[in-house]
Amino acid sequence: MDIATAITGYVAYLASERRASPHTIAAYKRDLDGLATFLADKRVDGGVEAIDVYALRGWLGQLARTHAPASIARMIASARSWMKWMLKKRIITKSSADELASPKVRRPMPTLLSVDAAKQAVEAAHKDGASGLRDRALMELLYGSGLRVGEVVRLDLGDVDLDSARARVLGKGNKERIVPLGGECIAALRAYVGRRSEIVSRRGTQHPTALLLSQRGQRLGARAAQQTVHELGALGAGRADLHPHALRHTCATHMLDGGADLRAIQELLGHSSLSTTQRYTHVSMEHLLRTYDAAHPLARARRANR
Repeated sequence: MDIATAITGYVAYLASERRASPHTIAAYKRDLDGLATFLADKRVDGGVEAIDVYALRGWLGQLARTHAPASIARMIASARSWMKWMLKKRIITKSSADELASPKVRRPMPTLLSVDAAKQAVEAAHKDGASGLRDRALMELLYGSGLRVGEVVRLDLGDVDLDSARARVLGKGNKERIVPLGGECIAALRAYVGRRSEIVSRRGTQHPTALLLSQRGQRLGARAAQQTVHELGALGAGRADLHPHALRHTCATHMLDGGADLRAIQELLGHSSLSTTQRYTHVSMEHLLRTYDAAHPLARARRANR
């Protein structure tokens, strides 16, 4: 099979069977198209069976001149996943990508707010009118329930049940989950929904089902939500670098510090594996000390001697 056909088939698989997000599909296709271009330039003939580890290393060597280790690691992952799919489909008999070594990538510590700073950022949305109430509802959903920004802006009015204090969320891979809503979030949503009808376009129209509306009465976009978080972070907590995912991470960390189980946090965040939850939650020293004092026999002996 020729390389272009194999890439097209894999992209279709990601969309139909893996139900990957458009962003993920575009990233995989971009990486593999780059590989195909490199192979064409090097005149690697013979289709996918001709892709050996030397050709792949040449591709990565070229990329290393202009790309960071994190980008190289992602491209290796793309090649491995593609060749694994071809191996499963018996298009190839061996995956040369398995012989590649991924570069070590240092993960920067994600932005984390204290409880007081998070509260200040959320409460910074105090503007009068429906748009200010919308911003407060947005912040409460991001920090209070740990939702991804894409999940928040996709919410419809029918997805939120204020009486039962829960929301139906469509996450990555179109996986649906139910998340709880806190008291402050419910109050913010009730206030906003009561005045949602005021947010309309110049023609007096608005999106019929979207929960959060833009100034033009359409569904609020992810970029607009991100900008709102930046502004409120700067205004309330002095953090102009605040972004929606930082509020999600802060939510999980504060829950962990409060004694929540990692499995419960995993369910709330919609992570497919516990290892992802562990990577996104920062175990604070305070939490470690509390755990030590509660569980270690020497700590119990120390308390008894006080």
